[in-house]
Amino acid sequence: TSKPMVLFLGPWSVGKSSMINYLLGLDDTPYQLYTGAEPTTSEFTVIMHGPKLKTIEGIVMAADSTRSFSPLEKFGQNFLEKLIGIEVPHKLLERVTFVDTPGIIENRKQQERGYPFNDVCQWFIDRADLIFVVFDPTKLDVGLELEMLFRQLKGRESQIRIILNKADSLATQELMRVYGALFWSLAPLINVTEPPRVYVSSFWPHDYHPETHRDLFLKEEISLLEDLNQVIENRMENKIAFIRQHAIRVRIHALLVDRYLQTYKDKMTFFSDGELVFRDIVEDPDRFYIFKSILAKTNVSKFDLPNREAYKDFFGINPITSFKLLSQQCSYMGGCFLEKIEKAITRELPDLLGSIGLGKKP
Repeated sequence: TSKPMVLFLGPWSVGKSSMINYLLGLDDTPYQLYTGAEPTTSEFTVIMHGPKLKTIEGIVMAADSTRSFSPLEKFGQNFLEKLIGIEVPHKLLERVTFVDTPGIIENRKQQERGYPFNDVCQWFIDRADLIFVVFDPTKLDVGLELEMLFRQLKGRESQIRIILNKADSLATQELMRVYGALFWSLAPLINVTEPPRVYVSSFWPHDYHPETHRDLFLKEEISLLEDLNQVIENRMENKIAFIRQHAIRVRIHALLVDRYLQTYKDKMTFFSDGELVFRDIVEDPDRFYIFKSILAKTNVSKFDLPNREAYKDFFGINPITSFKLLSQQCSYMGGCFLEKIEKAITRELPDLLGSIGLGKKP
């Protein structure tokens, strides 16, 4: 029942807060988000619907179980002081929630923020239905913090939209050069066949600068609003598709852990040192065909397989002996876990999607 969430990311002073003010008509009201040429937004600001304008402290938001922000408590009190909620009685917010984030400052270390910035970003990225990554054409520095951010966005490419904001501050020829430079900088970071949609305009209430492409900017603005509306309309479909995608990841993970466990049991003898045997397997899973056997057995794409290194950490926290083989997790009445998840992926979730497509209420 939760509303779709739209996340605004990007370097500092690119116009993220101005864009939200503009979309919601908050300019010149007491609740407009503070904007300026220097880094201004140091908080994660959640803009949601409410009967009247009011501000909510992060500590209150995290404590309120009716909102979906209570898991943010795990990032500590320092972070909750940097979280703020604003309720606005706006029509659009009845259907969507906006999240404004602190700008990325390339020369600042994460420790200086006083909380795990990347982990918090990841929490919001995992829950966002649409991610606007905003750039200013006059400063396109793609540094380490931005690279890290795009690494975190991996797998969410379909939700990313790139915004080239303040486009009327450049002449046409310059704008074309900047557009090309932006793609050149981002190409290594977004490794997909179909690049994300780029919107070129100036998202603020002032009139476009004279002698710029007014018609183009206006059309881009309308396209962006249509895109936003589409995400709101397709909320249910997107949610089911995401659950299915997550189910596929759970299935792959289960199969891999099962394979590690089976290999471990096969290699163990009465005189073996269990720890040494397993360290051998974890250090070089390819020697035991762990990942290849999953590809051979199932219709899993090699691009969906998790990182081998991640399993060193995983088994460091979860000992291999704490798992049971999948074949042992079946019961006469309850069936098998793996069969249930296969059924959900191949039949149940697609049927649910189909029922929405036909206009039935699922």
